[in-house]
Amino acid sequence: MFVDRVLSGMRPTGNLHLGHYHGVLKNWLALQQRYECLFFVADWHALTTHYDSPGMIEQHSWEMVIDWLAAGVDPDQATLFIQSKVPAHAELYLLLSMITPLGWLERVPTYKDQQEKLSEKDLGTYGFLGYPLLQSADILIYRANLVPVGEDQAPHLEFTREISRRFNHIFGKEPDFEVKVAQAIKKMGSKHGKRYGELRSRYLEQGDENALVEARSLLLEQQNLNAEDRERLSGYLEGRSKVILPEPQTLLTQASRMPGLDGQKMSKSYGNTIGLREDADSIAKKIRTMPTDPARIRRSDPGNPEKCPVWQFHQLYSSADTRNWVQQGCTSAGIGCLECKQPIVQAILDEQAPILERARMYEDDPAQVRKIVTEGCEKANQLAEETMRDVRAALGLAYP
Repeated sequence: MFVDRVLSGMRPTGNLHLGHYHGVLKNWLALQQRYECLFFVADWHALTTHYDSPGMIEQHSWEMVIDWLAAGVDPDQATLFIQSKVPAHAELYLLLSMITPLGWLERVPTYKDQQEKLSEKDLGTYGFLGYPLLQSADILIYRANLVPVGEDQAPHLEFTREISRRFNHIFGKEPDFEVKVAQAIKKMGSKHGKRYGELRSRYLEQGDENALVEARSLLLEQQNLNAEDRERLSGYLEGRSKVILPEPQTLLTQASRMPGLDGQKMSKSYGNTIGLREDADSIAKKIRTMPTDPARIRRSDPGNPEKCPVWQFHQLYSSADTRNWVQQGCTSAGIGCLECKQPIVQAILDEQAPILERARMYEDDPAQVRKIVTEGCEKANQLAEETMRDVRAALGLAYP
């Protein structure tokens, strides 16, 4: 059994915008209060699509970490690190590739979707085909059992679970497994050992999910069991062999409600973003020049907020009173579009103020940012090496 651990990462492909803040970072802020969290810069993933222009990846990586810290990610609560600074990611990726059927990679839904969307790039590469497996290695190397993803990324996590099952099935069949299980149960003491057996029977014979949950909790409480004992008993509990790489579970996140300046989802590819650390004058200009209801040609023309991209911002940022003011004023031509937009400008600037204040602190002290990342990389390397010791042993690669 393993502790609850969250893993999530971002590719350093440019400055973060408000869509990242509302869609990802605010969720990270909540998760770091509840779980052990690891947040990483996925610089190797950036190379899967930007291999021909790697020059900005390093700069974007450091800027992105500042964005995270500015948004409120707390290095005292979460571990921040850079993927390429933990070589075990690549080692596990290589070892998993030995057992991964080619067809599994080709059927990942986003594989062909991304090739079509990024048709200007040559993505007929091994790196791009294998990026879902690299994602799996990112997760499994830390035995992260909780992964926050949107619905569009759920197939990637199911792929990771399939890889985990295949790995455990092939390499979890250690010699004398049943004997070692019996020895581990004996360590629990007669009372807890008997209870474990009862719960295992209820789960395997009746499919009682509550029994499975209780048995897992029971294993976590046992002080006499080491990590290997827990791995064996966790696998035995579910009628499987030793669990070396546990299956991660999906933490489904709500789809971001952050609209872009044109009403579409905020995205750099659409050119409709507001930067997380963009200056006030630029933000005000972007909002004031946003398209509005095309029916409002003149100031005296009534409009329909439902047909106006600005209304989507009001739904995210404005109070009920302000939204009522907009509805009444727009439909009666009582207010103009510039008047309607001003509360949005102010709301974004108010939201941005503490972010900019924290950002300045880290911009003025880059050594502190590097110290945070260095310490995070050290911890990530320690956790990854714990997993790799078991993986190498399972594959017969634990040479003295």
